[in-house]
Amino acid sequence: MNTATPQPDTGEGPWLECGAGCPGRLPADEVLYRCPSCGGLLEVGHDREALARTPAAAWRALFDGRGPVRAGIDASGVWSRREWVHPRATGAEIVSLGEGHSALVSVPALAGALGVGELWVKQCGVAHTGSFKDLGMSVLVTQVARMRARGVPVRAIVCASTGDTSAALAAYGAAAGIVTAVLLPRGKVTAAQLVQPIAHGARVLALDADFDGCMRVVREIAQDRGFYLANSMNPWRLEGQKTVAVEIVQQLGWEPPDWIALPGGNLGNTAAVGAGLRLVEELAGVPRRTRLLVGQVHSANPLYRSFLGGFAERPVVTAGETAATAIRIGAPVSYERAIRALKRCGGVVTEATEHELADAAALADRAGQFLCPQTAAALAGVRKAAAQGTIGARDRVVLVSTAHGLKFTEFKVRYHDGRLEGARSLRANRPVELPATLDAVREALLREPPG
Repeated sequence: MNTATPQPDTGEGPWLECGAGCPGRLPADEVLYRCPSCGGLLEVGHDREALARTPAAAWRALFDGRGPVRAGIDASGVWSRREWVHPRATGAEIVSLGEGHSALVSVPALAGALGVGELWVKQCGVAHTGSFKDLGMSVLVTQVARMRARGVPVRAIVCASTGDTSAALAAYGAAAGIVTAVLLPRGKVTAAQLVQPIAHGARVLALDADFDGCMRVVREIAQDRGFYLANSMNPWRLEGQKTVAVEIVQQLGWEPPDWIALPGGNLGNTAAVGAGLRLVEELAGVPRRTRLLVGQVHSANPLYRSFLGGFAERPVVTAGETAATAIRIGAPVSYERAIRALKRCGGVVTEATEHELADAAALADRAGQFLCPQTAAALAGVRKAAAQGTIGARDRVVLVSTAHGLKFTEFKVRYHDGRLEGARSLRANRPVELPATLDAVREALLREPPG
């Protein structure tokens, strides 16, 4: 007797479509990023009617039964949910480095310090290249490999980056045997981030510009369809990143949290998490309850400024210096996508000063976490929202940790040395230099620990 699980009906597609709602479908294998009618960013379309023919309970059972496993495509948190991501990609075509299936960790001490009911940290930085960018890059590079196999003349994949995107692109491109090139703002990327694309053989170009300047050049390059753009304006990136929301809800037993908090830079992740929440609501029978909180920094806060005005205008700012280098972006590409996601869920946007994000990082680190400065900006936003009563004292909050703190060791060292610009090191913990005697060590051990 055949006891194999029936395969869900995924219908037609995927295809490309206008995120702003212009009618029509565009071929999935075309090198396109914007709607030819309105110029808005494209999204990957799926046959929702066909997907909805599979009962919600069946979807939950299918995904629950797939992993995490040790080998094969189900070892990927992205591809174990492939029907919602890229149902036409076969196992032989998929470019995966074991992305996803990251831990969701409850941090009661941090919840108590913030005044919220529960605080969970989704550790997306515990990934092959150390950030959530692996999720989207697996799908994007898989799609490029499929396009090349079908005769689309893509010579190289290119991106502008403040670090994490370049690392993920270089690694997945190397795994697929595809040439990659990354444009970085010279002197604005940590050594830990810069070494990754170099090691993976990417063509690394350090420009005398900030991220927005690098992005302008990449857009111009990508007008030649032989150079495929890998930044988050590419809709395939978001297909992988949306699985973060699906995975969070699944890990909580298909009970949605009250809030998902994440940092906001180019805003692709905001749009992606919103898309993932929509999927679990429409296809997995999860009630619409989760709100998004997007944390920006004071020196790069265009979304926050827009939020204060009810999203009536789109401010463009020149991003200033910040420890949160990965979100030092003044003109986010996925602005419209993010606005749609925030409006749909009643989301909020916050900003943090350098001191506020540094203190939030130190507070989380004392609870056993090791947050990157970007994630700390979002945590500072949770702290503010809880103090203002926007987040309730019984609310369940999930903080998306977007990159591993080991990519930002200089940030940590400067904080504890008291040399982090704009921050007061209230929780500094410096090494104590002592003579090698029993009495000196005993005396030091008996002192009160630093605050």
